[in-house]
Amino acid sequence: MNTGTQQISIWQYVRLKFSLILRAILHIWVRSKVFPDPLSNSQINSDIPVCYVMDTDALSSVLILDKACEQNRLPRPLSPIEGINNTGGRACAALRKLSGFFVRRYSTRRSPRIIRNLVEAALLNPNFEVQLVPVSILVGRAPDKENSIIKVIFSEGWSVEGRLRRLFSTFINGRDTCVYYGQPTSLRALVDEKTDAAIAVRKACRLMRMQLRQSRETAIGPDLSHSRTIVKQIIDSDRVRTALAEKSQSTGKSVKKLQQEAEVAVREISANYSYTAIRLSDVILSWFWNRIFQGVELNHFQNFEQNSTGKEIIYVPCHRSHIDYMLLSYLLYTNGHVPPHIAAGSNLNLPFLGKFLRRCGAFFLRRSFRDDLVYAAIFDEYLSTILAQGVSVEYFIEGGRSRTGRLLPPKGGMLQMTVRAYLGTPKRPIIFQPVYIGYEQLVEGSSYISELSGKEKKSESLSDLFSVFGILRRNYGKVHVNFGEPIHLDALLESAAPNWRTQELKEKPAWLPSVVDTLASSIMTNINGAADVNPINLLAICLLATTKHALPRQDLELQIELCLSLLKLSPSNNMVTITELNAHEIVNYGEQLGVIETRKHTLGDIIFVPEKAAVQLTYFRNNVAHLFAVPSFLASCFLIRNEILRSRVLRQFTLIYPYLQKELFLPWSYSDARQTLTHYISVFESLELIRGKRTLKRAEGGSQGAASLGLLGRGLLQTFERYLITVSVLVHKGSGVLSSDELEKLCILYAQRISLLHEFDAPEFYDKTLFREFISNLSQTGILSENGDGKLEFDDALRIISEDAKLVMSTELRHGIIQVASGND
Repeated sequence: MNTGTQQISIWQYVRLKFSLILRAILHIWVRSKVFPDPLSNSQINSDIPVCYVMDTDALSSVLILDKACEQNRLPRPLSPIEGINNTGGRACAALRKLSGFFVRRYSTRRSPRIIRNLVEAALLNPNFEVQLVPVSILVGRAPDKENSIIKVIFSEGWSVEGRLRRLFSTFINGRDTCVYYGQPTSLRALVDEKTDAAIAVRKACRLMRMQLRQSRETAIGPDLSHSRTIVKQIIDSDRVRTALAEKSQSTGKSVKKLQQEAEVAVREISANYSYTAIRLSDVILSWFWNRIFQGVELNHFQNFEQNSTGKEIIYVPCHRSHIDYMLLSYLLYTNGHVPPHIAAGSNLNLPFLGKFLRRCGAFFLRRSFRDDLVYAAIFDEYLSTILAQGVSVEYFIEGGRSRTGRLLPPKGGMLQMTVRAYLGTPKRPIIFQPVYIGYEQLVEGSSYISELSGKEKKSESLSDLFSVFGILRRNYGKVHVNFGEPIHLDALLESAAPNWRTQELKEKPAWLPSVVDTLASSIMTNINGAADVNPINLLAICLLATTKHALPRQDLELQIELCLSLLKLSPSNNMVTITELNAHEIVNYGEQLGVIETRKHTLGDIIFVPEKAAVQLTYFRNNVAHLFAVPSFLASCFLIRNEILRSRVLRQFTLIYPYLQKELFLPWSYSDARQTLTHYISVFESLELIRGKRTLKRAEGGSQGAASLGLLGRGLLQTFERYLITVSVLVHKGSGVLSSDELEKLCILYAQRISLLHEFDAPEFYDKTLFREFISNLSQTGILSENGDGKLEFDDALRIISEDAKLVMSTELRHGIIQVASGND
């Protein structure tokens, strides 16, 4: 290790002491944060000598690094390397030197003398070993809260810094310094691989240079200093020029005029990334989150960092709120990663705000541009260009914010453009990073209910910014952001077309749609697979299952404990996070947030949901509905009967699972689903909810087990009701009578009526998206087919589904649905 105990010259001793004095003076002000966190992830072995390699030679950087190494018990750069005397008394090297006192320029690139000496020592001594560790010192790139705009101005960037700017930067941003340690490289391995000293030195420098650039890109993004040339680059691309020529021919407009219009479109789309704007956003958002949230928790981020090294990252979060993209960018920034470029709807390109969002990485796209071939070519080329530059990108494949709390059916447009861009220029492997964002209260909750009830969506405007003052007065609880299992694009492409790298591909290969569909489904499944179960989710699941949304406190706590047990015993919850509060604490927490209230009673307190809060709670119930889908189905089999044949339960589940899987993005394949149900049968038996082998019997009537089973079984009841409404309308109207659109409209009307007659009026029950998706799934499974007139046809298989509703629905409810569906011609 770098012990500093070996003999050094008097000059080296004096220089070391002088450096330590300067370090002490510097650190009166400077404070640094070390990445990765924890530092053990860097895999540096403190028992082996280390030579730290930096990009440029700066004394302040060496002093900051020395302090960080001392604090983390690592070999220090100011100490000589043990076993070698010709390193100048230090264990650090710089790949580039700056010359000039006031105007700083890079000198001619040469291999650092210390690395040459280390390689020569390793060639002479086969037992000599040193770790080469790349280190980036960034002043003004810390994740802590900033309070000064001046600090933002002197933050780290890609430009060359003069001594004066470095002095000001260190003075102003010294408390916001980051030290990034890279993965160590074995000098011994390099030398053994390359027996020629010059070749080994060049390879060592090349590896260090590559790691340092990746580290800097992770922290502040790729070098976009030439972004002004992007307009010309896109307009001059073959794809855009071809589209312009075709449009000129079809419209009669001159190519020059169309090029001018195209330049406007490029500027309308393009981000104008500014690190200064990112820093300013950090100042604002740090204050904002602290005002409205009780905390923001980030999970599985370490797994993401391990998987993302050297990859092009596409962030694909669920979309619950406008806060989503601000929150994710903020968390990436505060954890040492550059915020991504974000695909935003053109509705957010408002005066002043749009310009600021561009500087924060937003690039804008129209809602639909399928018929505008020039715009489509420009957007395709822009996306390809920024991906080729190594820019990380974020977009929402749901297309819009979910108004119900469920994931929306994915839209493949952006995914297809991303895959095509990668096929054209596969520079770095792409990973799609699913992100689950879970709230305990929604900023847009009231507007979502209004939109589901039929009111027209209000367009965004600058006046919406004034609503922030109302938001600041409320408590929105905690937010949980979970990074899911990433999807590697290369693996998907290899399975679809093993020789795709060597084949001459068309712009849209025949296998591309299936790859995009698989990718979209995998992303949604992995988002749900990383769900967070918070106290509000559990209260919603339990209380909304009751007729009056109320339970005695003791019964509520027992039901919450049952839900927690089922989550912990789930066969696929590796990445699901669950609240650490117990049932009693969960109820208290719900009262603090105001989502439930207590009504005192002599025989025991009653916990109930206020009428206005009940509809909003359906959102949080739906967030985690997929986690309870299989146990809820099993429990629903005992809603109207005391016992049932195991074989019938399995058969019914096999019939209905394809529709549940597509609606809730469940992770199990068709074959694995039966095993999952069998697993839950065993779990129910262990929890004394059911018993029996060939015939399954529920717990004795009047027991706590029977009551808990009934509440659990009502979790999927509205889903089954929607299915029965759709099937009943089809059966009553007859085969070949209704089109998909006509069926969807009728189902919504009937669901609204049934909601008023038999359920509490929850607008999400008659959400058009859910009916549209179920009708689509019936077509995909072959139950429905479309004739030449666009009408839906079916056979007796549909009537079998209708008959199977007897398994879970009471006669009264089933007949009520059939009566409404058949009595409104």
